[in-house]
Amino acid sequence: MSAHPDLEIASLAEFDAAVTAHGTLADHRVQAVDLTGRSHALLSVDTAGAVFLGCPMHPDAAAKVRAAGALVFPPVPGLPFDPYRGSLYSPDELFAGLAHGYEATPDARAYTWFQETKAGGDVFASMLRAVHDDSISDALDELLAGQRVVGVMGGHAMGRGTDAYAGAARLGRTLARAGLTVATGGGPGAMEAANLGAYAAPYEDRMLDESLELLAKAPSFTPSVTDWARAAFTVRAHWPAGGDSVGIPTWFYGHEPPNAFAGHIGKYFANATREDGLLARSTAGVIFLPGAAGTVQEVFDNATPNYYESRGAPTPMVLVDRAHWTEHLPVWPLLRSLAQERAMDTRIALVETVEEAAEMLNRLASAR
Repeated sequence: MSAHPDLEIASLAEFDAAVTAHGTLADHRVQAVDLTGRSHALLSVDTAGAVFLGCPMHPDAAAKVRAAGALVFPPVPGLPFDPYRGSLYSPDELFAGLAHGYEATPDARAYTWFQETKAGGDVFASMLRAVHDDSISDALDELLAGQRVVGVMGGHAMGRGTDAYAGAARLGRTLARAGLTVATGGGPGAMEAANLGAYAAPYEDRMLDESLELLAKAPSFTPSVTDWARAAFTVRAHWPAGGDSVGIPTWFYGHEPPNAFAGHIGKYFANATREDGLLARSTAGVIFLPGAAGTVQEVFDNATPNYYESRGAPTPMVLVDRAHWTEHLPVWPLLRSLAQERAMDTRIALVETVEEAAEMLNRLASAR
């Protein structure tokens, strides 16, 4: 997008405001806006140097803006997603059509398209995936600018109805009530629990308890993603005014659906881009709940820039569950060895319980 945010247009309202205020679209960037009803404006204002990304428009208007020096990237027909989208996804958007089963949703159809095109090695498809993911990154940057973001990482296998899931949900609620923006990998398990906690933050405490009971009726996304997702939307229907949080999942892990409690979902095709972006945006630190290979990867993906200080001063890292991180997957000893005599040494901690995590995060943030 443009280097000047005030020249970026991602909605019809922004388009109309720009035309009214400036009388020109020169050098603007218009992203995924349906302009079929704005032919008069397109035919009458200057569009030199403008770029139109995936904007439907009347053929006469498209011809005029091209002739005036604009670049027009037309919509790509037949895709289950918009590569030029100007905003993050919502749960309602990704799960549209859930009444007919998860397989009918845009989320499932995008994964099917990904699998089919990835197998064929189509360079056009890979370009569309890259454009889509860059659009998602742009939207995330705009959403999170100026916010204190805390990442909560953990495995997808953590089941609803377990003490661990309830603890992760309470953690998300505590963090959100402290004014932090909770960001997770956007999937099931620990990720969903943390997003659920942030969703529950504006309500009285009993709302979360009642939500946990409802969700426990569909404890896992296997064998039925449909039943699992419907349970989440039942909770949202009971309590529609939930708090905001961010989920950053990936179609690379197609067996893992996104969870419905993150208000903003930045879903990627490229998992490496998604992983790095999630951790880089966790500017207030990261809490690592028990997980397996994916969570271990996230620990060291986060530790590396903290070690080299490539993103500036190290940010807090809190690992939860001593036995998990010292015996089952002995990540903690290696992390401590890396941190010795580095600035990150005062920014890492291992705690026993999830109840200690938020307080420790705050303590590490103020450490010298």
